[in-house]
Amino acid sequence: MHEPTQLLEPDDLLRMPDGDSYELVDGHPVEKPMGAESDRIAVRLGGKLDLFCTQRVAGYVFGSQTGYRCFPDRPRLLRKPDASVVVRGRFVNEEVPKGDISIPPDLAIEVVSPNDFYEEIEEKISEYLGAGVKLVWVVNPSTKTVLVRRPNKTCTALDANDALSGEDVLPGFSLPVAELFA
Repeated sequence: MHEPTQLLEPDDLLRMPDGDSYELVDGHPVEKPMGAESDRIAVRLGGKLDLFCTQRVAGYVFGSQTGYRCFPDRPRLLRKPDASVVVRGRFVNEEVPKGDISIPPDLAIEVVSPNDFYEEIEEKISEYLGAGVKLVWVVNPSTKTVLVRRPNKTCTALDANDALSGEDVLPGFSLPVAELFA
């Protein structure tokens, strides 16, 4: 592997054989392990979003291996949400980049995994919102809840009786929270 003192650049992760399993935090690779349950929920939610975005030509959905380099004050920070959406019209000529994405997603989704710590998730949310992400969904399989976080510092807690909404990011998108955990 790499020496602990060696700082990496985002491109280094693209060249590493297992680089898709890491985020980069200020030059240090941080493994991004997901449990099967968390991964399944992320895939399910990503699939629902992809179907919506495809049918409405609304945007592009990405999975947990897509990296975002959208933190101008921290060039060695690369985050990989468990799922994300970039709305149509934000990529030059509507061309999806071959490597990492240099603009913030409009929607970032984090699904809490067994090895996640509250402080780490809060740090990611802060980084996403600070970079210009318009909507963050934090899905918690243990409590079967979703926290909806926004740049205006509002937070909505949803449970199985509620529905996720695309709000202003994906108008018309709605999904019962219970479907995520079925």
